[in-house]
This record gives sequence, structure tokens and C-alpha cells, in this order.
Amino acid sequence: MDDLFKTIAAPSEGTYSEKRSKFLAFAFPVSTAEEVKTLVDAHTKKYYDARHVCYAYMLGHERLVFRANDNGEPSGTAGKPILGQINSNELTNILIIVVRYFGGVKLGTSGLIQAYKAAAAEAIAAATIVEKTVDEQISIAFEYPLMNQVMRIVKEEEPAIVSQSFEGDCLMTLSIRASRMPRLRDRLAKIDGLRLL
Repeated sequence: MDDLFKTIAAPSEGTYSEKRSKFLAFAFPVSTAEEVKTLVDAHTKKYYDARHVCYAYMLGHERLVFRANDNGEPSGTAGKPILGQINSNELTNILIIVVRYFGGVKLGTSGLIQAYKAAAAEAIAAATIVEKTVDEQISIAFEYPLMNQVMRIVKEEEPAIVSQSFEGDCLMTLSIRASRMPRLRDRLAKIDGLRLL
């Protein structure tokens, strides 16, 4: 189904240690690049004494918007493995930040990749993964005598009522899963005198 996607329900954390280096992983549900920037900035400030604050994120139900950042680690050893965990769990609208405290022993390229991957996996494992639908909205205007016809369709098709007002014209905004929108729109369009906005 194109109108379903998986994300996490709430922020979660995980930790991983390797040769005295400590990796703190934080996963967040996000929906915009602005949210990502705010969270990354906040963690960079909070963990100012850490050697690296690396992250990866993915946005949108099509999973086309993503970025990985190594923050000074050798190229491809931090952000990419974090993004790999997001991908292998088929998640989106998620940001994972991994903060590394250097333990004095170099881990090498493969060691770093493994550590960042494991830390990200810990944060995902601690999260509650939820399926969400891609919803679309439709706004309609109609006169009060058409209320019964409209409400019968609303009852049968079960869209969420986002807003409604009954001053003068009746105005209503409905939200429904994308795959069910064409049927809802067709049924509403058949009501004489109702306007799709």
C-alpha cells in the first residue's frame, strides 16, 4: 500500500560501548527538516564535550528525503550506517542522532561502522514502531438542508472531521486515507448543490 508508512511513536534511546568509546543514540519522530535542525543543534549544545555528534534522518512517506552526517568521523563510517538502520527497518519521519565519547582507542573504519550501526539499532529496538496512513483532506460547502445526506456519507466512509462551521453556509473539512479519497470525493460530488472547495 502506497498510503502506509512506518515511523516511531515517541523518542527513544539506546547505548553501545566499544573499546571504551561510548555511543549514545537518540531516535525522534520528525516530519520537517526544521525539526531535524532544532534537535541536532540542541544535542550538539547539550553534548558539547563529545567528540562527534553524528546523525541521519528520513522524511516523507515516499522515503525520498534523507541525509546522513558523519560530523568529522571518516567519510561513510557514521551517518551511512545510521541511515542503513533506518532503511533496513523501513522507517521514515525519523531522526537518529548518535553522540560519541572517544575512549582513547581507535576503532578503525569497520569498527566505527559497526559501532554506529549497533547504537542506531539499539535506539530503534527501544522505540515503538507504528504504522501511519497518508491522509488527504477535502473541504466542502453546502446549505443546511443537505446536512443529512452529507452526514450519511461521513458515517459510511468514516473520514475524520477536521473542522466544521454552520454559519450561513455549512463548511466542513474532512480527512481520510489517500486510497479512500476518490470514493469519498465521488460520493460527495453527487450531492446536488454541494461545492467541493
